[in-house]
Amino acid sequence: MYLEAAERGMPVRQRNANVDEGLLVRVGIPHSGGRLAYHAFNEGYAGMVSASAFWNPRTGRFRIPEATDLTEMDFALDSAGFTAMRLFQLKGRQQGIANVYPWSLEQFVELAAFSGATWYAQPDLCCEPAIAPDQEAIDYRINATATLLEATLRVVYAWQDELSKTMSAREVQNAVRIPVGVAQGWTVDDYRRSIDLMMQVWERWMPWIAPPVLIGLGSVCRRHLTDPRHGLFAILEGLEGHLPVGARVHCFGVKGQALSRVKMYPWVASVDSMAADYSARVKARQAGISNTIAHRAAEVNRWMAAASRRAAPATGDQFRLGFNV
Repeated sequence: MYLEAAERGMPVRQRNANVDEGLLVRVGIPHSGGRLAYHAFNEGYAGMVSASAFWNPRTGRFRIPEATDLTEMDFALDSAGFTAMRLFQLKGRQQGIANVYPWSLEQFVELAAFSGATWYAQPDLCCEPAIAPDQEAIDYRINATATLLEATLRVVYAWQDELSKTMSAREVQNAVRIPVGVAQGWTVDDYRRSIDLMMQVWERWMPWIAPPVLIGLGSVCRRHLTDPRHGLFAILEGLEGHLPVGARVHCFGVKGQALSRVKMYPWVASVDSMAADYSARVKARQAGISNTIAHRAAEVNRWMAAASRRAAPATGDQFRLGFNV
């Protein structure tokens, strides 16, 4: 089916992201525009924005601004899986994806296409202990995440197929992009199985899509760094040799103090964190001052300066050499 589609002018071998050398740090931006995004744009920061920042629960639709400072900067779009699961826990069955998200898959793919995001992560089901308390729950979420990748690719393919009737392959590819698949789990074995399931899905859609350039690593922001079984460093080291050839990972929500070691893993392309905005709220409350945009911007600058120093190559660094099997 996909080779036939290529003959009709559909794009083929589409990459899901463009990834540069080194470790890129993305600052979390909790808005779909506004002065904090303007500040990040002026400072030249790369950003990460949650889909929930665009969602209007009153209308049941995403707000997609025609042009903001956010659309001028390099930002990636997170599917807001943890937020969706929390909402599901608090309010029960939702109207959207998997009855967990408040928005539909079609709405999310449309947001990804029109928001100006550099890349976007597929909808996934997170596996933090607060969400998935046992192995049965973790396994369910890993399986469901692979199913959601399949569903996302079906929506993207159908939209591209329709656009190809009136647009060139290059125009189609630029209009509706391929998602970044997300690996889920809590232990190394969980993540390996998740990647295996992801690739079973991915390979069914080749050569319409190229092998993944970037893979998201979910459920890492609330975990210990050095635990030998499920710490961040154990997970990253356990993925060595298990990633598809040419693929690197993005880690969602990595602690700033981890960057000095995370940069040593060449298979890690990027990280993001909302720590700066959280820190601004805490410091404002402790000091008894208003958490103004100026205060938040200053905290973003402080956090990014420290993160950039940790992520930069330094004398004495012992970088790991990745391999694939």
